[in-house]
Amino acid sequence: QVQLVESGGGLAQAGDSLRLSCAASGRTFSTYVMGWFRQAPGKEREFVAAINYSGGTTSYSESVKGRFTISRDNARNTVYLQMNSLNPEDTAVYNCAATTVTWRIPLRANEYYYWGQGTQVTVSS
Repeated sequence: QVQLVESGGGLAQAGDSLRLSCAASGRTFSTYVMGWFRQAPGKEREFVAAINYSGGTTSYSESVKGRFTISRDNARNTVYLQMNSLNPEDTAVYNCAATTVTWRIPLRANEYYYWGQGTQVTVSS
């Protein structure tokens, strides 16, 4: 089992950058595929990005590809989401998540078993 705690959210203006962090407890962090999801008010939760256990394979939604970068530091039990060129459509609660589905990168929220509490990102125009 793993506990996840996100940080790094806040207020930003269009064009700004933010970096989210997700710190994980437990000694098996390096065995999990990690993902970031987001949910805007009145909308369904959507996949943002994910990274495999080694960091060698990543996946992004089309809406963030080229602007966001997911990375991980297994020595620090932390996964990051670098968000550049933010726009108001990026406003949402961002959650990190972990899964033991490791033979591929899951894109659906119901394939992730452990979730953080979320961090709010608000982007003004």
